[in-house]
Amino acid sequence: MLLFRSEEHAQRWAAGREPAGQTVSLEQGWEMAKAWFGDRLERGWQRTPARARRMLDDLGLTGSFWALPGD
Repeated sequence: MLLFRSEEHAQRWAAGREPAGQTVSLEQGWEMAKAWFGDRLERGWQRTPARARRMLDDLGLTGSFWALPGD
């Protein structure tokens, strides 16, 4: 994960790099971290592909970059 000052800063950094990847706001990144790691200490924790897909969809992280195996 890289943090940038602005979308323009991210675009300058990505110029000429393949693939450029995906940018998300700091808020989206924080929400993803909370959703992804927030329940890891619960007894019987298990990350299923379906649960991961729902989490990404709920956060609005869709498209080919966010595809999971089996999508």
